[in-house]
Amino acid sequence: MTKGELSNHIALVTGATGGIGTAICHILASHGCSVSMHYNSDQGAAFKLLWDLKQDYEAEFGSKFCVYKADLADYDQVRDLHTHTIETIGPPTILINNAGTTGSHHFPSTIEEIPIEEFERTWRINCGSAYLLTQLCMPAMEGEGWGRVVFISSVAGFTGGLMGPHYASSKSALHGLVHWTANAYANKGVTVNGVAPALIERTKMLPEQSMELTKRIPMGRLGTPEEVAETVFWMLKTAFVTNKIIGVDGGLFPQ
Repeated sequence: MTKGELSNHIALVTGATGGIGTAICHILASHGCSVSMHYNSDQGAAFKLLWDLKQDYEAEFGSKFCVYKADLADYDQVRDLHTHTIETIGPPTILINNAGTTGSHHFPSTIEEIPIEEFERTWRINCGSAYLLTQLCMPAMEGEGWGRVVFISSVAGFTGGLMGPHYASSKSALHGLVHWTANAYANKGVTVNGVAPALIERTKMLPEQSMELTKRIPMGRLGTPEEVAETVFWMLKTAFVTNKIIGVDGGLFPQ
């Protein structure tokens, strides 16, 4: 895929103001894609990203950009996000389900520590909203005979991780969703894949370097949001790759 080859496509990216989401938006825009960017609370970061993309790519490619605030635990707001995207820049043919939450209880040692209310809210944000957006976006992709859906999961979906059962189960559920949806739409020009990062710097989970964590990684360093974004872009441009979940973790966990 060459520079500007995404000029005819529209992407919807959830969680656009986090480190990984912002990097994904930049790599999409740098290849001519119009981008609808979701955020939950960081309005300043959202409008800075909007300004940066407009300044850097709008004139070069004629791309369109918009931002929209939504609480993804509220399915009516998820529907409003999709509607706003269509009304502002058009129907997405690329969907990046990136937004997620770890909840408010981290590193529990027993299952009793996670109330069912937090379990359900975590699931709604991490999995339910991604399911609903995929459901809403799929008809336009089918109509075009071309579509790309990428779920940003976590290595916790493979291993259970440390954040808790609410987080791990919501991320592993995305893996099952990738497999079913990829199989259902493989002959319709739509690919569906997942990326499972771990220990990525400049994110809300790891805003700063941690030497203790770095020592655990075979490569001897943390990953970058740009490396996750490059993996996502490879999935977008490679039509023969579907039904895959790729770990981006410096060799930490074999899959």
